[in-house]
Amino acid sequence: MEKPITGTKKAFMTGNEVVAWAALAAKADIMFGYPITPQNEIMHYWTRLAPKFNREFLQTEDEISAGFTVCGAVQAGKKAFTATAGPGNVLMQEPFGMAEGMRLPTVAIIQQRGGPSSGTVVYSQQEVTLTTYGGNGEGHRIVYSTSTHQELFDYVIKAFNTAWKYRFPTFVLGDGYQAKMREPLEIYDPEEKGIELVPAKPLVGLPGSIGDEREPAHLCNIYSLEEELYEVVLKLAQAYEAVAPEIVEWDEKMCDDAEIIVVSHGVVSRAAYDAVGILRDEGIKVGYFRPITLRPFPEKQLREAIKRSGAKKMLIAESSYGQLMRLVRQEIYGETIEIHGLLMPGLGIVDSDIVAKAKSLL
Repeated sequence: MEKPITGTKKAFMTGNEVVAWAALAAKADIMFGYPITPQNEIMHYWTRLAPKFNREFLQTEDEISAGFTVCGAVQAGKKAFTATAGPGNVLMQEPFGMAEGMRLPTVAIIQQRGGPSSGTVVYSQQEVTLTTYGGNGEGHRIVYSTSTHQELFDYVIKAFNTAWKYRFPTFVLGDGYQAKMREPLEIYDPEEKGIELVPAKPLVGLPGSIGDEREPAHLCNIYSLEEELYEVVLKLAQAYEAVAPEIVEWDEKMCDDAEIIVVSHGVVSRAAYDAVGILRDEGIKVGYFRPITLRPFPEKQLREAIKRSGAKKMLIAESSYGQLMRLVRQEIYGETIEIHGLLMPGLGIVDSDIVAKAKSLL
């Protein structure tokens, strides 16, 4: 099969286009989707590109169907994925919950939009709670929050590897700004960079006799007895917690002597990084901490940054009304650091917003 990308190439494209190219580079077989802004162009670009490389696409009747067809395809051994936003993400929580219960390696790209309900079709970071802990279950899922087009490309490829290696539903959490804006990046063949692509394997219809040559796959998502479910959830939790240290990712800068630590994720972390630089130039000791995985959360690393710096205050900047803040409070429960928020649901946050808020805390 002809490779969609050979070598490394400079590109200038929208985030949605980046996702389609990254899925091709990751050797995704098929996308199932249903139109919703601001992720539509992922589908559009995929349908243009996929036939050239013997890949497939199916537009389903709704988002629920898109999620369940991904669940079916991965059981058949296909690298399948979907993309959605806002109300579509809400509807897909049922199949995502099933994927959690059955340990299915599903991949979903979420381009966040504003809520509640249909909200706006533009931008927000209001799908953090939904994506990290949505669905009927305990949130045993992996969520990468990207901030640049380069990261969109890198982490879409990583998401397929992570999903198939660890067998937990995996998400790339982007947003409407990343989806629609253009910026430069490098696209590449991951295998030429030494990134080994984890192969997809069928989970059903396996060769051999059950009990003789192999154990049963036992892909189940409903249990008749309370005790059954109890054991299953504990096993899921144990498996998730065992691999979480291998998965967790974060970025930390200038926290060693910080009096205030600025915490942000996704596209807002771009403004946070610039704001920390401006404040440092003015002699104000501010640190930068960014969780790249929102699930599992870099709780240990954030606690260590707080302890090492001795910071008394934390500023959480997000384009939602405290969804990241609630996640942080939960993860670092017991810390005495003062937590303040710059909460701007549905609005873009720029460096001057963070600079002004940080100065007000001094």
